[in-house]
Amino acid sequence: MKKKILLLGSTGSIGKSSLNIIRNYKSKLKIVALSTNKNISLIVKQSKEFKVKNLIINDFESYKKILNLGLNKKIKIFNNIDDFLKINKIKFDVTIVGISGFDGLDPTLKVIPYSKNLSSANKESIICGWKFINNKLKKYKTNFIPLDSEHFSIWSLIKNSNHKMISKIYLTASGGPFLNKSKSKIKNAKVSDVLKHPNWNMGQKISVDSATLMNKLFELIEASKIFNLPINKFDVIIHPKSYVHALVNFKNGLSKILIHDTQMEIPIFNSIFDKTTESYNKNKDINFKNLNGVNFIKPSNLIFPLFKLVKRYKRKDSFYEIILVTVNDYFVTKFLNGNINFQKMQIKMLEKLKDPYISKYYNKYPKKINDIYMIVDKIKNYLYEKE
Repeated sequence: MKKKILLLGSTGSIGKSSLNIIRNYKSKLKIVALSTNKNISLIVKQSKEFKVKNLIINDFESYKKILNLGLNKKIKIFNNIDDFLKINKIKFDVTIVGISGFDGLDPTLKVIPYSKNLSSANKESIICGWKFINNKLKKYKTNFIPLDSEHFSIWSLIKNSNHKMISKIYLTASGGPFLNKSKSKIKNAKVSDVLKHPNWNMGQKISVDSATLMNKLFELIEASKIFNLPINKFDVIIHPKSYVHALVNFKNGLSKILIHDTQMEIPIFNSIFDKTTESYNKNKDINFKNLNGVNFIKPSNLIFPLFKLVKRYKRKDSFYEIILVTVNDYFVTKFLNGNINFQKMQIKMLEKLKDPYISKYYNKYPKKINDIYMIVDKIKNYLYEKE
């Protein structure tokens, strides 16, 4: 029997990588539904190739447009996840969440009761709403597998271990495009310079976060939440080749590392086919050139000033991490729009996070899911008012 797949965010990078896997295993996998926000031209192509009969178009104007395209009447079009789930009350074998930003939180919570396994790469939902996600995962006995390469690697290394025996977990970072560049090169960096990631082909926003190392700060917070371990159990080490994705040091004197090529398809494949003997069709031998002279480097606060913000995280599900994501989104958008330079973006971000109006929320916490959206709106409005 084919595994039933629900793929949310099929037109983004995670969605496309997921489809690359599914394309090679059509005899074993069946996509029940795809979703997108606005990219109706691509999702229509995807639906035709994979013979998908349910499409979720979240943007209302795009939803109206797709209704007028004259698609096959067997294809059902929905404007949101709620309408889709009202009609399709089946259990999906795997739900993949590839939606970016805060838009991923609500659908993540809503699909859990209908999912045997939930695989997510949505940083914002995990960082800001993990308490609510985890409660639902437990309630509905849904298995969770993180999709980010670092978190998937950690999950793989420690899933059968006694967590009390973990001494330290290291997440690796490539160092981004400015690792060995001069201060003047970093100071005067253009958007095109920042987006030139040396190893990964990623979206604009995550490429900026990689250049500032903010993505690793987010990943540390994610890891602390997902694996229920204190933040001081984790650290970041720069590994320019991006071949080692995680290292775990155990108290019994043993250490483990996990390596794989720089392809998101590998963790996606293994999340779909967890606990099976299915072979990855693009499997390669170990790349010993990447392992010889691994060259691990401790990140410098001079090159990555935002990374020192990790010291402010107290792991208590406060508004701090939600505000951190919101402020970062605001300034990254300004940078990508050409309204602030790369260096000033980081300086202003650090300044704003000390603003009394913003910092007064750091010791408060969300009691219900709407509190998350409330604080995001408050901080966004405040930032735009101060422009």
